[in-house]
Amino acid sequence: MYDIINIMVGGALGAIARYKLGTWIGSKWSSEFPIHTLIINVTGAFLLGFLNILFIERFKISPTWRLGIGVGLLGAYTTFSTFSYEIIMLVENGSSVAAALYAFSSLLLGLLFATIGVILARLI
Repeated sequence: MYDIINIMVGGALGAIARYKLGTWIGSKWSSEFPIHTLIINVTGAFLLGFLNILFIERFKISPTWRLGIGVGLLGAYTTFSTFSYEIIMLVENGSSVAAALYAFSSLLLGLLFATIGVILARLI
């Protein structure tokens, strides 16, 4: 039961963080390219890599708390479903180059920042 509660609380916090950050980014950099989703996915990839290593290898955080943070908070914070939909919308609006750039940069930057998070956590 504690697992479910931690996931629910983490999920609520992650969804709020995603909404607030996405809204703030959108107000600063308005463009056709979905930069807000890219930034959220990249920072989420970094945080998941970084925190999982810290929590599993360094600080031995309980699995219940790791679920709340990894599945709940970061699961709600990252936006793969939004990412997929935005690619479809870019293609339908005739922006195939932007769609390809967005898909490629999200994958590449997500992997890069998850790797950086893992490396940094292991250096601590």
